[in-house]
Amino acid sequence: MAGHSKWANIKHRKGRQDAKRGKMFTKATKELMVAAKVGGGDPTMNSRLRMAIDYAKSINMPKDKIETAIKKGTGEISAGSLDEVVYEGYGPGGVAIIVEAVTDNKNRTVAEIRKIFSKSGGNLGETGCVSWMFEKVGVITFSKEKYTEDQLLEIGLEAGVEDIIDDGDSLEVKTAVEDFIKVKEAYEKANIEFEGAEITMLPQNYVNLDKETAIKALKLYEQLDDHDDVQRVYANFEIPDDLYEELKQS
Repeated sequence: MAGHSKWANIKHRKGRQDAKRGKMFTKATKELMVAAKVGGGDPTMNSRLRMAIDYAKSINMPKDKIETAIKKGTGEISAGSLDEVVYEGYGPGGVAIIVEAVTDNKNRTVAEIRKIFSKSGGNLGETGCVSWMFEKVGVITFSKEKYTEDQLLEIGLEAGVEDIIDDGDSLEVKTAVEDFIKVKEAYEKANIEFEGAEITMLPQNYVNLDKETAIKALKLYEQLDDHDDVQRVYANFEIPDDLYEELKQS
């Protein structure tokens, strides 16, 4: 199993089952604060903040909590300082991993992330050691049961769609980062429903793992993703089809 959306869809299903609403709110709050801090509190002028608000709304985060987080980011409400940090390293089987985090204590966070890597048979590397293997893009995911590639191209091509990838269960529309909002809004205006929309880091190549190693890599991925300071985790491994089917049923 290769591609972006299959594992993403498994994560979404597991997230609903686990109902980790509090942790989701915490991550959304941090992203709102950092987005507002970096680009200001007006979502019409700050595309990152607009995406953060959309995500917060998608997990049913209350409006007052969204507004408070933005005000903390802009400094209207006093709050502790948050820093964005990116870690890179290798997991089982030589899997390349990128971890994006937001923290109020860099020393604590890097020590904890390093420990997670080492306990799982991986190692934290230097900045730049694996990021060259990934491409930063916009990805919007659609159900193949609802739409065809031709439908999605007809609406999105003029807005900036670069490619459409058939990922088995889903169709992934790929865009340049600067065109992501424009393409997303084109589908929204056409009442075309998408399953997910995000700026992400897509691997340029995937590592094939056997089932045993893939399970270890997934465990590391989930432990990193579950850390309180971690916002997003990217990895470049393929999940064997039999393991993917097991995960779908779990």
